[in-house]
Amino acid sequence: MKRIAIYSIFILAFLFAQNLVAQEWKEERMVRLNAQKAIITEQEKEALKFEVEDINERLKNQQITKGEAHALKTSAANKHALNIENRLAIINNKIALLERNEYANIVDSKIKDWPSITISSKGGKMDIKIQGNGKPLKYDIRTSTVLLFATGFNNVIMPSKSLKDSPYKIGRSRFVELGYDLQTRVLKNSNFIRLHYGISFQWDKLVPKNNQYFVQNGNMTNLEQFPLSLKKSKLTITNLVFPLHIEFGPSLKLDRENIRYVTTNHFKIGIGGYAGFNIGTKQKLKYNEDDAKVKEKIKKDYNTTNFVYGLSSYIGFGNISLYAKYNLSPIFKNQTIKENNISLGLRFDLD
Repeated sequence: MKRIAIYSIFILAFLFAQNLVAQEWKEERMVRLNAQKAIITEQEKEALKFEVEDINERLKNQQITKGEAHALKTSAANKHALNIENRLAIINNKIALLERNEYANIVDSKIKDWPSITISSKGGKMDIKIQGNGKPLKYDIRTSTVLLFATGFNNVIMPSKSLKDSPYKIGRSRFVELGYDLQTRVLKNSNFIRLHYGISFQWDKLVPKNNQYFVQNGNMTNLEQFPLSLKKSKLTITNLVFPLHIEFGPSLKLDRENIRYVTTNHFKIGIGGYAGFNIGTKQKLKYNEDDAKVKEKIKKDYNTTNFVYGLSSYIGFGNISLYAKYNLSPIFKNQTIKENNISLGLRFDLD
């Protein structure tokens, strides 16, 4: 039941994050559509002005009569008025469709600034004028998604002892983290400060020294000598956490199909922490007994702390960072000497 509840939290958090991004995208596109209305009207007015100028030029050169000029101007005005009406109807229909539906992906994401093309003849030469650049309207992406992958070395810090006094092998004890992050710009017109927040799985692995393994005796968990020669002894603690970092650093502003900021090839530093739950603990043992190879996988709680929390930070360039995290919560409950997990490795933000 505990695992089902935790996985349910993960799924709900993931769906909430997806809905948050979709809702912001939907709002941005609504702004784009409403802005397009004014652009359409201006385009058609400019196109009408161009045609009227051409008609006046032809009248001045006595190529047409005043009556013909008046009829041509009336026809051009009616045409562009109808163009405005039809194009605004298309935009209004898209707005109505967007308002009626929960998700934004039902509407074409590449709504364009339609060009207006006018073809006329001056002095026997063909003249073509295009209003509008045909490129998608710009809009601001404030929140983006990032896949997080981190890996490196893992060990423990104990009171009044150095890392070399740790009962776990340095270099053999490692960690892996896999997560889904949202990145949100804090300031309106600058991406120097942004929030990184989301959900992650952390696998912290400890490999004991001196042929030892973990033994749970009631409310206590201790390291004891294994009666045979161990080929492998490893404890894996799996946590589901919700990290939050404040990230600082320059970025590049892109004005293409949309307005967004990217941190590729830029320095960054993140400071924050995480909190979550232990969702599983497992010990693996490998040894030989009576000329037979034995592999044991023992799943129990080993008195590991249920609620985990800690501090984390990273500093890097582009998508790669040096990453450190430290559990403020002890690894095991009811310990005589508290052990707090510490990790150092590389972090990859894959956007």
